Amino acid sequence: MVTRISSVTWSGINVLDVDIQVKISTGIPCFTIVGLADKTVTEARERVKAALSPIVLALPAKKILVNLAPADLEGRKSF
Repeated sequence: MVTRISSVTWSGINVLDVDIQVKISTGIPCFTIVGLADKTVTEARERVKAALSPIVLALPAKKILVNLAPADLEGRKSF
């Protein structure tokens, strides 16, 4: 099952819609974020883990896939 969340981000003074899709399934435990540049994905994954740590929540031992769409937000220019 895929869970979808609608959010927004800022690009200059423009507000852009972001669709966040999360799927938790059986498989080798991992946490994967797609839809961002490589370095940003690594940082985001660590930020999620760090945010859950103080509130004593751990990621489940399952395969977690997070998709951020549209994937090209960082490259967009505001006019």
